[in-house]
Amino acid sequence: MQVHRFEKVWLGAAILLIVGFIATIAYGSVGVGVGMVDDSGGQISAQAVQNGNTGTQFDDPGVVKTGDDQYTVYVVARQFQFAPGSGDNPIQVPAGANVTFRVTSADVVHGFSVVETNINTMVIPGQVSEVTARFNEPGSYGLICHEYCGAAHHTMGGSVEVVPPEEYDMQQENIDQSAADAQAQEEADQ
Repeated sequence: MQVHRFEKVWLGAAILLIVGFIATIAYGSVGVGVGMVDDSGGQISAQAVQNGNTGTQFDDPGVVKTGDDQYTVYVVARQFQFAPGSGDNPIQVPAGANVTFRVTSADVVHGFSVVETNINTMVIPGQVSEVTARFNEPGSYGLICHEYCGAAHHTMGGSVEVVPPEEYDMQQENIDQSAADAQAQEEADQ
């Protein structure tokens, strides 16, 4: 049996393509830091999240300062919104800070993706997904659900607002003052 020289060329090209595909997959899975969703963020009762009685920060989701230039954002995804993040309640963080997003779902599988960043994870009921990023420049970033979650999935979105650190600190002082005033008013009314 005689092998024609073009058959050798095509056989060599096919082997090179297979090796190239395997190398591409290997690089994509370990070379660029892509990780699978696991339970490293922890587990939580989806029913408790839905009822708002987890006994954790997910009962009052939002931004929590955890250290110098360290913030943790607790987000609850539910059909068809992120809390905080959707509508008139964007997630606000200061520029230049390390921000860890801890996200869970109250109902079905959702996606959590911050546009123009590498923040992209699945949000599974009963699991806490954790993603850390640093926003160096102020700006507005879109927040979308990339896993089909129901009939109004296409409306599930929001934003992450990155503001200068001075502006963020001033806003937090105003919020703290408003809370103190409200508490004082409530005590005076009693």
